[in-house]
Amino acid sequence: MASPEFHELLKKLRERPRPETPPPIDLLRAGFAALAKQYPPAADAVFERVDASGVPAEWVSLKGGHAQPVILYFHGGGYCIGSAGTHRDLVSRLCRAADARALSVDYRLAPENPHPAAVEDGVAAYRWLRGQGVPARSIVVAGDSAGGGLTLATLLALKEKGDELPAAGICMSPVTDLAKEGESMRTKVDVDPMVHPSSSTRYANMYIAGGNTKTPLASPLYASLKGLPPLLLLVGTSEVLLDDSTRFAKKATSEGVACELEVWDEMVHIWPFFAADIPEGRQAIDRMGAFIKQHAASGSSQ
Repeated sequence: MASPEFHELLKKLRERPRPETPPPIDLLRAGFAALAKQYPPAADAVFERVDASGVPAEWVSLKGGHAQPVILYFHGGGYCIGSAGTHRDLVSRLCRAADARALSVDYRLAPENPHPAAVEDGVAAYRWLRGQGVPARSIVVAGDSAGGGLTLATLLALKEKGDELPAAGICMSPVTDLAKEGESMRTKVDVDPMVHPSSSTRYANMYIAGGNTKTPLASPLYASLKGLPPLLLLVGTSEVLLDDSTRFAKKATSEGVACELEVWDEMVHIWPFFAADIPEGRQAIDRMGAFIKQHAASGSSQ
């Protein structure tokens, strides 16, 4: 049974007005940034901007924390909005739970930079980390929503290119099917206060820019998954994207991938983002932290 804090959050989310016409992308970006300001990171979180082989990113760490393992993090936002800045609280909380630091990536966004720009940036950021001396066994790739899809796409691209793969991957409410063939896209519309199929389709169209929605590096559900590292997928029952996770996990397992799927009762899209408000968000972050500790090699303190 969900907590009272969650039900209070759910009430607020459902009270948000839904515009009759799609807002301009700049307005959506500004709105997401304003929402993120309601969730500032802890005072001991440290952020350092870096150029990761031409890809803007920022190191996220905690004062006195460990240099390894490293979480390579991709923010959510439909491949069109969001930034490393909007996810500072979530990523720093994940660093604390995992005794790790993170490289949070400002990958190129659509519609200005459609697919495969984000995947190219994901690969470049990973290779930059490796070039900084971080072993593959100490890296876990993670992301939420579109960033969860980008996590999987980056792993697939690295596999295709023959790179040594990271220790594991973590996806929160990932987008795995831009063709939107999951049943939950229809059956969960009335209970999902975060994502509507129409807005999801709009983002997908901007990202794919007239391409095939089943392109494997845009829709990982349609890729050959054999050989991927261990994966953890977290998704809520109140998500139109529920089947993006359940179908992907089923396919990954059938192809020999060690894929753990956790379906959280009543939870909404990317509920860990709201960890400051709800205990379920904090519990999910603790679960991901434990997964990172289980799979990634640690290093010395910074």
